Amino acid sequence: MAKRDIENREDVILLVNSFYEQVRVNPVLGYIFEQVAEVHWDEHLPRMYSFWGSILLHEQSYSGNPMIRHIELSRQTPLTETEFSEWLGLFNATVNRLFEGNNAEEAKSRAANIARLMLHKIEINNSLEKSTPSFDQ
Repeated sequence: MAKRDIENREDVILLVNSFYEQVRVNPVLGYIFEQVAEVHWDEHLPRMYSFWGSILLHEQSYSGNPMIRHIELSRQTPLTETEFSEWLGLFNATVNRLFEGNNAEEAKSRAANIARLMLHKIEINNSLEKSTPSFDQ
């Protein structure tokens, strides 16, 4: 059976749910979501539907700044090239398993850009924090 492209909100929901099912049991990422971030899935998943729906379907249903949350999270646990590569690999594998087409390719491209940008911002933030003197020393 031929795969189809990501065309509507239901497709986005399928992608997001399938992806996070893999993330939650992943040995590299699962503990970050479950133990460190203690993600409330009933809140997080609808936010991710809106995030990806805005990117892929031009819904304009997402508002927020995920960068801040990830920088805060990186203060609690390492978020390095390893974690972002794992995240991106799972995301791409999920897209490839379920869909093909322009939006599917766009999803993978945007995910790669997001991972690269988040890692870069986290690394900059970490280096700034290390170089800033503390007043309690």
